[in-house]
Amino acid sequence: MSTSTRSGRDDANPSTSDRILNAALASFATRGYEATSLDALAKGLELTKQSILYWFPSKDAVLEAVIARSAADLSEALETALRGAGAGWVRIEAVVRSVFRLAARQPELLGLLREVSRLGPPAATQMTLALEPLVRRASSFLEAEMDAGTMRRHDPRLLLLAIYSTVIGMVTEVEVLRALGEEPTARSLVRRRSDVLALLRSALVIPAGEQEQTKR
Repeated sequence: MSTSTRSGRDDANPSTSDRILNAALASFATRGYEATSLDALAKGLELTKQSILYWFPSKDAVLEAVIARSAADLSEALETALRGAGAGWVRIEAVVRSVFRLAARQPELLGLLREVSRLGPPAATQMTLALEPLVRRASSFLEAEMDAGTMRRHDPRLLLLAIYSTVIGMVTEVEVLRALGEEPTARSLVRRRSDVLALLRSALVIPAGEQEQTKR
């Protein structure tokens, strides 16, 4: 991601508020929301707790700001991937590859998604509403592909949930991977990406021969 984002912040020279959000994002994604205290954030940033409260009146307000910024960053990353993608399966592949790139470059974003899902409302509701435009577009795309006979018929939103759970789980559940005997590394992430793409393609895409039979 470039140093200057759509929100106008400068990642090369972050403001105090951005430094707070960066630290909070990292802690929420790895330690969890409940285990993160404003005192610990302040100490790690060499600020006072009152300095954090100057920018954000409570820890809940910090979480709201982190979710808003992260949802915008995630949307931007996916939109960028889609702008250069073609049609059909290629678009799904572009999104999956984009998520795996985020797992390598900004794992805290995907870790936050997992944590917000665990927290439930109101945090999960905020994230869901922020990403709803992307979900609507994705549902419409899948519906069109199914109507065209290029993809197998499924409930679009249920399918999106299954894809989300598979991809996010694969790139964020480090301990599960370790329990299965695989140490998460850059190489294993590439291998897992290939496995996920093969699984999704097999489950979704109707082979050309079957498409022809369906049209007859």
